Amino acid sequence: MRVTMTLSLPRQPSSVTRARHVLSTLLSLTDATEDSRGHLAVLISEACANAVLHAAPDSTVDIAIVIDDDSCLLEVGNRGTTPNAGVGLNAELPAPLTVGGRGLPLIAALADTAAFVTGPPDHVLLRITKHLAYA
Repeated sequence: MRVTMTLSLPRQPSSVTRARHVLSTLLSLTDATEDSRGHLAVLISEACANAVLHAAPDSTVDIAIVIDDDSCLLEVGNRGTTPNAGVGLNAELPAPLTVGGRGLPLIAALADTAAFVTGPPDHVLLRITKHLAYA
């Protein structure tokens, strides 16, 4: 089975919830375990929250979801500047009392692969892959 969907959502906090609901609905078509679904819910939530927070003011949050037999690919993009294109995510946690800054380390910890990839000019694109476990 192969399921694909693309979304272009407004740069607002409610888009994080919408993206998570769409992914959850698509995953309900599979026999993926609750752990896989839960990890993917956190991954898309953190990636979209970062896009909402750091995107250019007039940007949208562009999302691609591809579910294959054994994996899920998430791409979350927006207008802005790409940090470390083509390099894996920095998985270092900030100081304990720092507010924020845990999204990318969390993504790096839960994903099988996660990196900013080169996209169109002035566009940030985070590509995440996660192996799906089945019950």
